[in-house]
Formats: sequence, structure tokens, C-alpha cells
Amino acid sequence: MNEAPQRIEVGTGADARTIAVRAQAGEPPAILWLGGFRSDMKGNKAQAVAAWAEARGRACVRFDYSGHGESSGDFTTGTIGRWLDDSVAVFETFCRGPQILVGSSMGGWIALLLARELRRRAVPADLAGMVLIAPAVDFTEALMWKRLPPDAKRDLAEKGVWMRPSQYDEEGYPITRALIEDGRRHLLLGGLIETGCPVRILQGVVDDSVPWQHAVELTSRLAQDDVVLTMVKDGDHRLSRPEDIERMLAAIAEF
Repeated sequence: MNEAPQRIEVGTGADARTIAVRAQAGEPPAILWLGGFRSDMKGNKAQAVAAWAEARGRACVRFDYSGHGESSGDFTTGTIGRWLDDSVAVFETFCRGPQILVGSSMGGWIALLLARELRRRAVPADLAGMVLIAPAVDFTEALMWKRLPPDAKRDLAEKGVWMRPSQYDEEGYPITRALIEDGRRHLLLGGLIETGCPVRILQGVVDDSVPWQHAVELTSRLAQDDVVLTMVKDGDHRLSRPEDIERMLAAIAEF
């Protein structure tokens, strides 16, 4: 399951990068895993999804965005649009037949953008469903920019980058002006969101990165879809405990 990944080229010239992909053959509906900000396809949830699919003979595709994991590129050059392009390229190359998009944190935003972008590009796409785990839709604006202290906004304006403290990284990690500005071109919560498929959302109530109210707002924007929002009372942002992973897999199994 963790053999050397396949690689595809995305972009041209100075924008070219190599995306690492692990694609397991199997029966439909297939699963496409879309990871979170600064996470990779070897994370606990991604591996659990791949193992679940393999045990049931289901097709499954995982990959790392550029600047993440085993893919090439500098993380600081990454933007929502760039990672969306990575996702479209992986979908077009590896995904055939009905697909279940499983997006964690930022991957939830990417999943919704991917569904919209596939329609815009008239790419044949049969979406059987979506499972969104603590979906950080519009996070660059709603959950980041609007909460930044004045000194952080000043750093972004003057230096183009701000080092955000993180409980998961002692040195923090860079947030760039390009990430914030590009994110504004991909905001979804200002209107209705149409996916054309059933959606299942899992959200931790004690999530300190994506508040549960954010998931409620997202649910209200999915007015035309079959949506079930599950609140995990003691769940944090990662939702990676054994019981959380069981909930995720049960949601996938619905489709």
C-alpha cells in the first residue's frame, strides 16, 4: 500500500511540479483522498481509507499537493488555486467511473472546488458522494485573515510572509500573502454551493481550528444536496482517534 508512488507532471516552465500519487486498482465507486493543509497521504486517516478500500477491493487514489509530502515544489509557493490544479490533474489522470471525494480540513474546500471546476471544464465526472472531515472551506479568509492580529497583517503586507505559531510545529509555518490573496478568488460561502451528490460532514465540537459553527454555515449553503452533518461532541480538529476513523469509514460506506 505504501510502495513507491507514481508521478505526474503538472504546470509548465517555472510553474512545473511533480505530483506523487498512489493509485490502488479496484471496483467502483472509487475513493479520491484530498488531504489537509500541510498534511500528506501517509497520514492516519488517509492510510485508513486506503486500507479500508484495499480490504474491500475498492479503487482508491491518494496524492500529495505540490510542496507537500513526496511531491515536488516549495510549500511557500502554494496557493488554493495551485493545489486545485494539482487535484484536477490527478482526477483527470487516475479517476474513472463513480468517485467518492473524501476531503479533510482544507481538503474539504478543495473537494467542493474540484466538483465545481470539473463542471466548468466539462470534464466527465460521476460523483457518487462526498465525505468532508472538519471542512475548512474559505479558511484563508474566514478562519485566518479575519482573525490575524495587526502585526501579522503588517508582516504579510510588508514582507509577503508571516510565521504562524502551531501546536504541531515548534517553529511555526509560513503563511504567504499570495495564499491569502489567491484564496479570495476561490471563496464559496458567499452563495449556494452545488455538488450534485450527497454530502456527509463530520465536525468536532472542540475543534479549535475550524469552529463547529463554520460547518453549520457550510451545511446551510448546500441547500440543494442531501447533506448530513454529524457533530462529534468531544472531537478535535484532526478527528483521527479510532472512533473518529470508524465514523469516517462508515460515512464512506454509505456510498
